[in-house]
Amino acid sequence: MEKMSGARSLMVALEKEGVDIAFGLPGGANLPIYDELYKSNIRHILARHEQSAAHMADGFGRVSRRPGVCFATSGPGATNIVTGIATAQADSSPMVAITGQVPLKMIGRDAFQESDIIGISNPIVKYAFQPTSATEIPEVVKKAFYISSTGRPGPVLIDIPKDVQQNEAEIPFPSEVKIRGYHPWVDPDITQIERAIDMLLSAERPIILAGGGVIISGAFAEIQSIAELLLIPVVTTFKGKGSFPENHPLSLGPIGMHGHAEANKMMTEADCVLAAGSRFSDRSVGTFEEFEKRLKIIHMDVDPAEIGKNQTTTVAIVGDVKASLRIMVKMLVQKAIKRHEDYPWVKRMKETKDYYRENLKLHDHPLAAAKVLRKLREVLPHQSIVTTEVGQHQMWASLFFDVIHPGTFFSSTGLGTMGWGFPAAIGAKAAKPGVPVVDIAGEGSFNMTENSLAVSVLDNLPVIVFIMNNFSLGMVAQWQRTFYDRRMMAIDLKNCPDYVKIAQAYGAQGIRAQSLDEIGNAVKTALKSDVATVIDIPIDPQEDVLPFVAPGTPLTDMILPS
Repeated sequence: MEKMSGARSLMVALEKEGVDIAFGLPGGANLPIYDELYKSNIRHILARHEQSAAHMADGFGRVSRRPGVCFATSGPGATNIVTGIATAQADSSPMVAITGQVPLKMIGRDAFQESDIIGISNPIVKYAFQPTSATEIPEVVKKAFYISSTGRPGPVLIDIPKDVQQNEAEIPFPSEVKIRGYHPWVDPDITQIERAIDMLLSAERPIILAGGGVIISGAFAEIQSIAELLLIPVVTTFKGKGSFPENHPLSLGPIGMHGHAEANKMMTEADCVLAAGSRFSDRSVGTFEEFEKRLKIIHMDVDPAEIGKNQTTTVAIVGDVKASLRIMVKMLVQKAIKRHEDYPWVKRMKETKDYYRENLKLHDHPLAAAKVLRKLREVLPHQSIVTTEVGQHQMWASLFFDVIHPGTFFSSTGLGTMGWGFPAAIGAKAAKPGVPVVDIAGEGSFNMTENSLAVSVLDNLPVIVFIMNNFSLGMVAQWQRTFYDRRMMAIDLKNCPDYVKIAQAYGAQGIRAQSLDEIGNAVKTALKSDVATVIDIPIDPQEDVLPFVAPGTPLTDMILPS
């Protein structure tokens, strides 16, 4: 064992976990950590706000599928990352957040920049650690990465008092750890998978609901194989968007509040659903009671706590989604099961898709959302990574931006965090620097974290911000028009600021695109750029996101454009 400080042991432990990049901000309580960062091989990305640092780590984690790391100091630094941690928890994103804390003897005395970040964060993390000696740090780090990345991924907090960072000791580095009561690996029950297969084969109108768990586990080939073998239409949750190619003949797209009309319609007609890695969010299924009325539900999830939480389950398959689906595929192949092309349910799917393609009225405006996003899809390479902010643009992306290459679309779906998309895009770019990364944004969300333009420019992480600018808090405005008798309050952003000038002030590229041709050219220019590009697109402030399922109503009560 080598004698070293707690801060030094943290760096060594992080390097042993394969960490080569981290995001954060220094402050008084974590300066010993930053002093060791100076000497380490870990690349540090200086965020302009701790919340953004957490979102960057979140974006990195989702794309790389290994925990993203962020640093913050004590007190307000720690509380600033709380929204980022809660976002990662809601979307099962792997993250390790490391905060500084006041010295051990000052904890509980209202010391300068003290906050009980363990108490604050406990409800929104998989686990929170506070080592009280330097010798504990390597074991805590190893446990944190193990907990964060196994089972259902999520954020883990490590809060390190300043004197624990500074103290020196002979420090052991464990090669493996055991955590009492934590057993994330569950082998799927073969008997339950056989029951699920029998149920799918006996159903007349089966459907697959692919959730975020399919993306997290990387079960893209498996879900596609099952759909093709049994000719089952596939819908997704919004978090599951991109788990199944949306140009595939069996794809119906996302269901839910702002789901595709054909997806919601087919979901209401189905008699059996294979739900893979989905938690049956209220935003996806509408009213829980109505959703399960006609359905037999096969629920497949790595987290046993999700089984039966929101919907009554007929067959439960607990285990890694990819492993469960892989076993199901093998069993289907061994039994030589493959449905014939003239399956009536598939015919019904084609009729439904054709009906809505021909009869669904789209907004009549030169820069309507559908036209703008389809132009982006036309120009953007299929393997590009896309993040979104939160608001109308996010739901338009659900409706009109087809994800062709699985696992390339990410959004804040569970918490719905405005300002998430841009820093998350920077984190995604850090994870895959050779791939184009685009943040589909609204100006309301972009306003919240636009200072990350400095990070994108100075750290050579060029991303594209695609702003659908309706000069307002568009989703709030839509709800006020729809549910509050058009009493418009606190939604007018008054065309401030000028996003082209904002981009230029940070050393980025700013382009205003006012036609579809200009949008196409702007995206092509941005793809060639070695700095961040902000594309400002003025759209109609009166355009609503439709179809729409109002809160507290079933999918059958879908509001269509008139």
